Amino acid sequence: MNKKEFIDQLAKKTGLSKKQAREALDHTLDLIVATTKKKQKVTFTGFGTFETRSQKATKRINPRTGKSLKVAAKRVPKFRAGKAFKEAMPKR
Repeated sequence: MNKKEFIDQLAKKTGLSKKQAREALDHTLDLIVATTKKKQKVTFTGFGTFETRSQKATKRINPRTGKSLKVAAKRVPKFRAGKAFKEAMPKR
């Protein structure tokens, strides 16, 4: 499902117009990004937690040249699924 399909489903389920559903989704995503950018967590109980984590500097090898590269330390986004979300996934 892509963003357009998600917005269509959201509009259908909530009774919002597609424009309102798109704006609501865009604002929600913007708020999650802005909050995690400030190193704060966003937790939806049962669904999951969005946060940023620090990643250490590492050394990698370029497979084409075989030369060693240094990769700088950085902050990366992480999502950890909540219990209800995990339990909703089908077993193999």
